[in-house]
Amino acid sequence: MDFVFRILKFGIVGISGIFVDFATTWFCKEKLKSNKYISNSIGFIFAATSNYILNRNWTFQSNNTQIIKEYSSFLIISMIGLGINNLIIYWLHGKMKLNFYFSKIIATGLVVVWNFLANYYYTFRQF
Repeated sequence: MDFVFRILKFGIVGISGIFVDFATTWFCKEKLKSNKYISNSIGFIFAATSNYILNRNWTFQSNNTQIIKEYSSFLIISMIGLGINNLIIYWLHGKMKLNFYFSKIIATGLVVVWNFLANYYYTFRQF
């Protein structure tokens, strides 16, 4: 049952991260006129950082004293997710000509699965 609650908490944190991601992406792309892929990357990194803090403290209640190592692991997993995210957006938006933000929603949903499993089994594993 603990696994199910963690998935639910991870999902709630993820939803907050989606808001951070989309708001940052929108601001960079629309207001600062940054490249859409750079804007997407900046939004993703901001979301990953807020998600790390919330997941460390709430979802996984980590007591790991090696915060830099744990945060680095979380960011590496997030960066792999970012690569997957950008590839999916490139394919859906660039090649399939779907709306950029619709493509981003699909990419985000797929990357959530990767992020949860990698962080559950690696970053926040319980010894």
